[in-house]
Amino acid sequence: MPTATQGAEYSPTPIDGYVTPTSSLQASTENIIKSHIPPGGTSQAELQKRSHFEFLLRNLRQGFPERYTSQDASQPWLIYWTLHGFSILGAGLDDQTKKRTIETLLALQHPDGGFAGGPGQAAHLLPTYAAVCAFAIVGRPGPGGGWESIDRKKMYDFFMSLKQPDGSFLVSHHGEVDVRGIYCLLAVATLLNILTPELLAGVPDFLATCQTYEGGFGNASFPGWAFAADDPESEKDASASFDPTAPRPPLGEAHGGYTFCATASWIILQPYLNLYYARTGAFPSPSLPRQPQINTRGLLRWCTQMQGLPIELGGFRGRTNKLVDGCYSWWVGGCVVLVETLLGIGAQHEPPTEENVKDDDSHKVWDDVDDSLFNRQALQEYILCAGQHPAGGLRDKPPKPADAYHTLYCAAGLSAAQHRVIPSEARRKAVISAWNAEQARAHDSTGFATASDAEREKLDLLRRDTFAHVLSWTEEEGTALYVGGAANRVNATHPVFNLTTTHSDGMLAYFYGQTPPSRMPSRPKA
Repeated sequence: MPTATQGAEYSPTPIDGYVTPTSSLQASTENIIKSHIPPGGTSQAELQKRSHFEFLLRNLRQGFPERYTSQDASQPWLIYWTLHGFSILGAGLDDQTKKRTIETLLALQHPDGGFAGGPGQAAHLLPTYAAVCAFAIVGRPGPGGGWESIDRKKMYDFFMSLKQPDGSFLVSHHGEVDVRGIYCLLAVATLLNILTPELLAGVPDFLATCQTYEGGFGNASFPGWAFAADDPESEKDASASFDPTAPRPPLGEAHGGYTFCATASWIILQPYLNLYYARTGAFPSPSLPRQPQINTRGLLRWCTQMQGLPIELGGFRGRTNKLVDGCYSWWVGGCVVLVETLLGIGAQHEPPTEENVKDDDSHKVWDDVDDSLFNRQALQEYILCAGQHPAGGLRDKPPKPADAYHTLYCAAGLSAAQHRVIPSEARRKAVISAWNAEQARAHDSTGFATASDAEREKLDLLRRDTFAHVLSWTEEEGTALYVGGAANRVNATHPVFNLTTTHSDGMLAYFYGQTPPSRMPSRPKA
């Protein structure tokens, strides 16, 4: 796709000649975005790091403006958006701020497990994810470090209490099913080392039913028992009439947030799928007649089609025929990286050796090309030119105000466009080689310490492979791209967790009881 730095003509989105409010708003948005291109071109765009840092610092020190009262049930999110925003921009936190944050987060831990959105509120999967990610940033091992105070046993029990017969989860007691909640649960369970086969049973089957005809994902699907025979006896136990292979229509249209969460969940589930579903898996289950599948190419097509035209500066939209929005720089732009991984594109394999040179494809990964499947340069141009608010902070698009949510997800999208963080097979193997099963069992908190030897074997393999899987993501050296120059660089963030690898690695190592090999710079493409 041509960009401003290449002298592109900014042709408006074509319409069929019938003007509607939607087409008028699209045209107005395009004109506004175009007016924010610097006189010298997008290559002159500068990331106003200091202004964005001061915006986040004002929220942290002075408190959020009055309009944030509607976010009373999202207090862990406000904390996470702010702290991770600092991390991406390269700003450290002082010990006093970390201490206050830990105390605030612990006050939101529910006595029955999980975290609430505010003091005295019900536990909910979404603020639980935000709280645990914030702990990854400010916490540490040892007394007062916060990590030891997370009640993982109650967390696991809370998760299981939300599990539904079709493999989905409610976001809270008496709440709804939503793939965003499933992602939050899986990310937290992975970070805290509380994954079990029991927790994951049926989850891949459910996620596969949430993919829409467009290729993206909706928020949920109709429950299987909604189509069961009208038999009062069978309805006494919904699971008795549930068939995971029965087709179930998704609920709602494909959306950027749902699509990222479903795709990231699918990535987290890969070790489980390989162990329990694949024909060559270690523990094939006779009760699962087929391995659930998603349409990965359809998913890629949908994600890439969400990137805007040159007149929209390559920003992403969250739904078909909607306006571009800075937050989808992460939800959709970042999702492309995950889909590339599922397709095996860009994965770092071992360099050619005498042992693997017979593999005809082994040398192809060293081709000197940027094989990204979205326009990384254009996305940076949108964030730098249209996403920055003059008073600090980042935004949806002009003339919208800046807010904490868009500040983080624009920054995360900028990070995804600057850095290629992809799985490294060499690092995965190194992490597995360093795995200490005895230490892993000593850090178990889900009741499997008294399980049978067979159950322990399953759990050991699942956790080892999951640990190595999420720690294998590495920045590929030599592929960084900085529109506006290296001064605009932000830190890389983990494509699955949206944490820096320093923060995610530290929390994972602690809760799995491991000492993974140190990260070395990845080998650049020749």
